[in-house]
Amino acid sequence: MVLALLDAGEKVIVLDDLSTGFRWLVPEAAKFIIGDVGDAALVDAILAEHEIDAIAHFAAKIVVPESIGDPLRYYLNNTAKARNLLECAVRGKIKHFIFSSTAAVYGEPPVTPIDETFPLAPINPYGRSKLMTEWMLKDAAKAHGLKFAILRYFNVAGADPKGRLGQSSQSMPNATHLIKVAVQAALGLRPGLEVFGTDYPTRDGTCIRDYIQVSDLVAAHLMALDYLRKGGESLICNCGYGRGVSVLEVVDAVKRVSGADFKVRISGRRPGDPASLVAGTKRIKAVLGWTPEYDNLPTIVGQALEWERQLRNKSITGEPAGANSLACDAV
Repeated sequence: MVLALLDAGEKVIVLDDLSTGFRWLVPEAAKFIIGDVGDAALVDAILAEHEIDAIAHFAAKIVVPESIGDPLRYYLNNTAKARNLLECAVRGKIKHFIFSSTAAVYGEPPVTPIDETFPLAPINPYGRSKLMTEWMLKDAAKAHGLKFAILRYFNVAGADPKGRLGQSSQSMPNATHLIKVAVQAALGLRPGLEVFGTDYPTRDGTCIRDYIQVSDLVAAHLMALDYLRKGGESLICNCGYGRGVSVLEVVDAVKRVSGADFKVRISGRRPGDPASLVAGTKRIKAVLGWTPEYDNLPTIVGQALEWERQLRNKSITGEPAGANSLACDAV
């Protein structure tokens, strides 16, 4: 998002605590401030010093099993700190707010694809922590005139087509995204891959997800910002392609694109994992005019593979993988 905003000629300020990211991944053209989005005094000072008309809020913990084991940490980071950020936005008279939400707010939908009118019934603390923030944002907007775009991500994957950025973790065991983990296995960076559950009511028994390429997702953010700036009403949109891919189909795609085989270990289901999440995309296409450019699983896998090679080379040489990169880890 930072690279896309800079490419569009925007002035960008990045606030990040670097708990999961890297300072060297932030482009030099963006002003970087290390800190916590829940630190109201710091956020107030930033808003007072700079002429800011929009906030894009991406900061969140995102691992479903971790949220089940440590729910209060998720409610603190994803909900309580978001409340502080919203209060600062209202106090600073911010006009536009873009919120990174998740398909997890839908829980176990009875049918797919899922459109934005479906009941919201998250089945894990991660999804509930995000839904609470959606509620707060809608209430604050109604009370204070703030305009927002809530973008409900399905499964984000791939990397910048120009090779400038991709998913990056502080250490390899911390990676949780299926395509990233599978690509690491294909490159021999981990001994194999674990599949959690093969008894779901899906075509091959494994979970089905809607994988959206990260640059397509970022394009939706830019279009949402433009829409709000032009006077558009507050908006909630799904971000996905409207088609699902199973875990085993992803594994097969990674093996084919990489030309490498790797071990796949079958384990039991993880708590909190819905069987199938596929986006309904009529609203985002109708309201924003969004059209995906990279809706192709082999292309997405190839981008992730190339980025992982860059990160591997960095670990060998000690040099950054790209001159202008941004760590992204969204669900």
